[in-house]
Amino acid sequence: MRWLWPIASITALTAGAVHATDCPDWSPAQAKQELNALYDRLDGWNHAYRVSGQSPVDDAIYDQALKRFSAWRRCFPAQAPAMPAHLADASGDLRSPVAQTGLAKLPDATALAAWMHARDEQDLWVQPKADGVAVTLLYLDGQLRQATSRGDGLHGSDWTAMAQLIEAIPKHLPNAPARVVLQGEIYWRIPGHVQASDGGVNARSAVAGALARDTLDAATAVKIGLFVWDWPSGPADMPARLAGLQAMGLADSVAYTHPARNMDDVKRWREQWYRHPMPFAADGTVVRQGHRPPASSWQPMPPTWAVAWKYPAASALAEVRAVNFTVGRSGRITPVLELVPVQLDDHRVQRVSVGSVARWRQLDIRPGDQVEVVLAGLTIPRLQSVVWRTQQRADVTPPDPGKHEPLSCWQATPGCEDQFRARLLRLAGNQGLRLDGLGASTWQALIDAGLIHGLLDWMNLTPAQLAAAPGFGQARASTLAQTFASARQRSFARWMHALGMPASAGAELTDWATLSARSSDEWQAVDGIGQGRADRLVEFFTHPELRAQAVRLHAAGVQGF
Repeated sequence: MRWLWPIASITALTAGAVHATDCPDWSPAQAKQELNALYDRLDGWNHAYRVSGQSPVDDAIYDQALKRFSAWRRCFPAQAPAMPAHLADASGDLRSPVAQTGLAKLPDATALAAWMHARDEQDLWVQPKADGVAVTLLYLDGQLRQATSRGDGLHGSDWTAMAQLIEAIPKHLPNAPARVVLQGEIYWRIPGHVQASDGGVNARSAVAGALARDTLDAATAVKIGLFVWDWPSGPADMPARLAGLQAMGLADSVAYTHPARNMDDVKRWREQWYRHPMPFAADGTVVRQGHRPPASSWQPMPPTWAVAWKYPAASALAEVRAVNFTVGRSGRITPVLELVPVQLDDHRVQRVSVGSVARWRQLDIRPGDQVEVVLAGLTIPRLQSVVWRTQQRADVTPPDPGKHEPLSCWQATPGCEDQFRARLLRLAGNQGLRLDGLGASTWQALIDAGLIHGLLDWMNLTPAQLAAAPGFGQARASTLAQTFASARQRSFARWMHALGMPASAGAELTDWATLSARSSDEWQAVDGIGQGRADRLVEFFTHPELRAQAVRLHAAGVQGF
């Protein structure tokens, strides 16, 4: 059962080999601290679901945190806390009539194609992987006699009383053999759910939380559905099993089970279930062989005859490597987290913005912390939350905000590197002079070569000086010199935008002398300019650095200066 730690799953995860390079570089004392902290966090999440059905974190983040905990236990077995019985669904003592096997998760289409090829692409069937909690149902003479949670795969919790309250679980099977064992997923009903756009919406935790409580009220019970994905005690071949399930009234099993003659069939159904409405959340696709060993031989471990290919993660758990700070042209300081790379959909995410220094201080993010990252608009990584914090808190010092404001850093002096480079990028970019071929790497190379110290130093660089800079040949130097020369022909208005002049509504941008002589009241006479903007315009035109730039542009023959 989800949200109650399955000891069998932990044991399986910790049984494999572990490479030293995969383990954190911790002392035994720190390892004990970190393992206990994560253990406490997982325990707290589980308690929230058992007691009140709350959803502290997304299901995917819980899964990844549990995997992280298991990996750390492999790395530091002597420091790992013991797994208490009260946390485990395995604490149930009801023996399941058939072992719950679970599924191996294949990472991508290539791995699945290889798995299918090894089975000659024969007698394969595809189903959606309903995102819920597994259950085994036993019927005798058509009547429901037992419902068992997954537990450790052999023993689980007795859900029979709960099952009697859930309308979606049949209490009587028509046309049933004397003994029927079914396995399936109890899911949270979400009519019209589209996985691609809606994500998991914590559907698994919702149903897990409901089943973990002592009682199940009618309003909650009606929100629970059942998808039977196998009939372990049924006929040997899939078509016969599907016909029998149909006869017993389990139509969903038939509607969501299709032959997969090749990889294209799997992809087609996978896309169909991912992008079109379904009555439940599905976190992937299952491919299974029609013929499989008899149920009496099943073991509580992933079988060879069925696998899962999960959908792209909607959120990822990422470790913070470093906290960096960037300073923009306006002096805004933005904290950026450098992450151990994680995969979100088809994006490899290595860094994410925190947004502001105030938010960073509030979240108190340090290297070693674990954060949740999601994709905003399916393209831009966004920091969602801090999942848990490392116990060893490294010192992180942001830039002094008192040294950065909209009119600071016109030279490449210590502490001004980021803001000065941002000014150069604005100057040459689409909002400025529109100079081709001048990206961040070119500007940085010129700064590193000692050719640029002030904002307009590049205007006087000769082809010979440029060619002598590391990484600049004669041809590139000649082209760059021509680009620099073309800047002198840009209009006065474009130069003002390039220098970062505050928005001036519909004011006519005539020449420097006229604009720099205007008072705040005169600026406010222009439609759309209030006192605040007028004061910023006056400050801009009277600032010593801007006056110095204007003098230099006048000497260079730029129109309007």
